[in-house]
Amino acid sequence: MDSIFEEIKNERLAQDAKWGEQNHKPIEWVAILTEEVGEVSKEALENHFKEYYRDVDRLANYRKELIQVAAVAVAMIESLERNKPLYQKL
Repeated sequence: MDSIFEEIKNERLAQDAKWGEQNHKPIEWVAILTEEVGEVSKEALENHFKEYYRDVDRLANYRKELIQVAAVAVAMIESLERNKPLYQKL
């Protein structure tokens, strides 16, 4: 489990390096997360239904997308913690 959490942490660092600190509204975060979950679904469906896609690389892509989903969920929590005082004023 520790190695998986390390991968998620590394993905979070990569996201911040690429996009900078993100402070979206909750509904915007949900849209971002849903897009990432859609990529997981795409990889799972292609692995399941398309025989010529059924290989180690397809499952590796599925796993990579799952790490991204987890990292986005962590980013959502980080943003919520940073912006909690702002949200409490609404």
